[in-house]
Amino acid sequence: MPTVPPESPSRSWSRTVDDLAGGWRQRSLWGHLGWQDIKQRYRRSVLGPIWITISMAVTAVALGILYAGLFGNSLADQLPYILVGFIVWGFISGCILEGADVFIANEGLIKHLPAPLSVHVYRLVWRQTLLFAHNMIVYLVMLVIFPQPLSATVLLAIPAFALLMVNGAWIAVLLGIITTRFRDLTPITQSLVQLLFFMTPIVWIYEDFLASENPAIAERARLAEINPFLHFLEIIRRPLLGQEQHLRHWVVVLVIAVVGWAAALFVLRRYRSRVSYWV
Repeated sequence: MPTVPPESPSRSWSRTVDDLAGGWRQRSLWGHLGWQDIKQRYRRSVLGPIWITISMAVTAVALGILYAGLFGNSLADQLPYILVGFIVWGFISGCILEGADVFIANEGLIKHLPAPLSVHVYRLVWRQTLLFAHNMIVYLVMLVIFPQPLSATVLLAIPAFALLMVNGAWIAVLLGIITTRFRDLTPITQSLVQLLFFMTPIVWIYEDFLASENPAIAERARLAEINPFLHFLEIIRRPLLGQEQHLRHWVVVLVIAVVGWAAALFVLRRYRSRVSYWV
């Protein structure tokens, strides 16, 4: 009978798990690199990373005023909705866009620094977390100007953001490896993220369209449930705005996390050893 060839050590599940665990153990390395990324981006700037917050705040306020007038909503309703949506979308889109280039951008380190690939993924997620924390300053200012009916459920924003981080990590692993091999996917990813921004309820209020007196509009609005980014936004935006929680959003995000990590681990297992050649 023909014998089954032994599995290549570089493609074993133990090597895959060791990569993720080894990367996590090097928290001091990717934590320092993440801080340096932020500092380097705003080197010689007087306000430094605060420019991140100012830029996001100006855009959100401008769109809040614009869409409040277009949809006939009060600024007190429209602006907080858009502002929190922008903050969360910034983290999601950052993980996707930078995740597509996470290994290509770190070509030098991958070739010359003997470190697990996951170090670069953790560094990316940590950097996006720092940007998210900077932008939350605008949210706190917004609470002073437009108080929200917050309750103890606001604490759900913490596990919600943890879920965003978990999903951001597998997206970076999966996209990073695939786009390293197929470079044409990077501009495609950028175009898709830009398109999904308009298809996701960030500047338009989902519930308003569902409650429309026009049944055709209400029916089409329900199609937004197909968009997974709706659920990622809602699990953190609703507690931050003191709104009622819906279990389906959490279930969808959890299912996506499980399926996404299963796919990411499979790809990491098969192609981890080839990334250094592809970059």
